Amino acid sequence: MRHVFSVRIGPIGFRIGSDWRTPIDQLAGLYRDYPAPHDGVPDYTVRLFAARPWRRFVRPSVMIGGDFVLPEAAPLPLAQGLLAAEMGMNLQMALGQRRYLLLHASVVERDGRALLMTGVSGSGKSTLAALLGARGWRLMGDEFALLDPATGLVHPFPRLISLKNQAIAVAEQAVPHGRFGPLMEGTPKGSIRHLVPGVDAIAAMETPAMPALLLFPSFGFDAATRDVAQSEVFVRLTQASTNYVAMGERGFTALTRLVKSIPAHAIDYLDTDSALAQVEAAWADLGSDLGGRHE
Repeated sequence: MRHVFSVRIGPIGFRIGSDWRTPIDQLAGLYRDYPAPHDGVPDYTVRLFAARPWRRFVRPSVMIGGDFVLPEAAPLPLAQGLLAAEMGMNLQMALGQRRYLLLHASVVERDGRALLMTGVSGSGKSTLAALLGARGWRLMGDEFALLDPATGLVHPFPRLISLKNQAIAVAEQAVPHGRFGPLMEGTPKGSIRHLVPGVDAIAAMETPAMPALLLFPSFGFDAATRDVAQSEVFVRLTQASTNYVAMGERGFTALTRLVKSIPAHAIDYLDTDSALAQVEAAWADLGSDLGGRHE
């Protein structure tokens, strides 16, 4: 690769190579406060390349490759090269990670305990994580929750926060001094802009936390909160995991322990203010909930 950048996000190191300088410069700028991989050895490699030599110059088209690939994946225009790099890193994790059970979830932490939020695309989990991060919570991850089967702890993976469509303006207003990446329009998911996690999230990205609460947010509905039965939680989380099947018995044991150990609620909301209030209320209820468990 002509241009290369290496970075460590939480416990995972990446080496990203590109036929073009622009995506690498963007990555280097946004991840400038992150460390290099341990001992300089990355866990995964990502390649951004042109399928044909002339595609480097004429209507540049970025293919995503690396240690693990999806042959049917469509290329992205060079203007979305940063998105291609982020997708490439996520792809390596989704297809190659075996140490941690991966859950497609946003994670924030307070007082050493982790709040996990998972749901379908558009549920607002990334937006809520960004807004909670602006309110004093520590962001641990936007894309994946890394659950350690051996300890039950969640390890940080504080990659760039991926904001989409209307959520971009909401985050820009809530985090006026935040560092944002370029606005990318016309992506497969509409407009996307990345937000760099706060310095506290980066400084503490080697500090795991014990899961304490699981929320399933849903945007676009009248405000409501309901408990979710463990059987439903288990099924939802198997669907939210990219490596549950590959992890085998270790994945089953880890997921079962998680489901049995923390409360889970579904929260419907019409706007972020009501969602944040519901999150805080559910978190405040943890004290009484835990007290009830010890009776």
